[in-house]
Amino acid sequence: MKAEDAKRQFLEYIEIERGRAVKTIENYDRYLTRYFEQMKIKSVGDITEQNVREFRLWLNRQKGTKADSMKRRTQNYYMIALRAFLKFLRKRDIDAISPEKIELAKLPERQLDLITSAELERLIRAPKDAYGKEKDPDKARAFMRDAAILELLFSTGLRVSELCALNSDIDLSRDELSVRGKGEKVRVVFLSLVAKQAVRDYLKARNDMEEALFVDGRPNKLHRISPRDVQRHLKSYVARAGITNVVTPHTLRHVFATDLLSNGADIRSVQQLLGHASINTTQIYTHITDSHLKEIHKKFHGKNRN
Repeated sequence: MKAEDAKRQFLEYIEIERGRAVKTIENYDRYLTRYFEQMKIKSVGDITEQNVREFRLWLNRQKGTKADSMKRRTQNYYMIALRAFLKFLRKRDIDAISPEKIELAKLPERQLDLITSAELERLIRAPKDAYGKEKDPDKARAFMRDAAILELLFSTGLRVSELCALNSDIDLSRDELSVRGKGEKVRVVFLSLVAKQAVRDYLKARNDMEEALFVDGRPNKLHRISPRDVQRHLKSYVARAGITNVVTPHTLRHVFATDLLSNGADIRSVQQLLGHASINTTQIYTHITDSHLKEIHKKFHGKNRN
């Protein structure tokens, strides 16, 4: 079977039957195309362990975003796409090498970007302090919007794309809302009283008819806020709060998870709240929330020594 035909069927399959996001489909297309072109793959029978190994070596010698080679995590994305493609072929009884032959490179333990409780408080206060002093109603609304965004991100642990997709018909009489996350999976997230009030204040100040919960742009040319918009606004509040670390919307998702775990939440519950398909993804948080182990060590270790 022609490799291009198989790839087209695979991409249609993950779009329609697996419900993958458009961005995921585009990435898989790019990764597979690059492999096919570099290794001159014309049919699925041309895929061999040898040329997969050669391709991995080629990837490792490509320049990354800096002067060094392509990051191993990025190289793994290519292998994940190829492995998913091979699993699809096996599902369709198309002869090809086993997907189990594709191993991912070991990665160093992921480092999380976190901020302290004091920094978090200053960050969330920044837009509130700003709109309290602002006389221009349009600018005041923007500050109110950003205050609501920060409170909502910390209260729910939403991905920034999930937050941007919310509509203004949100039911603030309830403490929860359903969101559609990765893979079109729906999960329930919960709103704190502070987050609900911040959103309510922002919606009350709105004077437009846009469907989106959060909008950006000039008063006469508003659009649904984008992840890039959120990052841009957040950057200004990070500076206002005097935080020197890099802080992204995803940082607040990390803080949400570590806050829950540090206060005694079990990891399975945090997995559900974050919308992680695998518990392995949630495990990245546990090593920084085991402060109680230090207390156990102090309490029980070395009691018989002078």
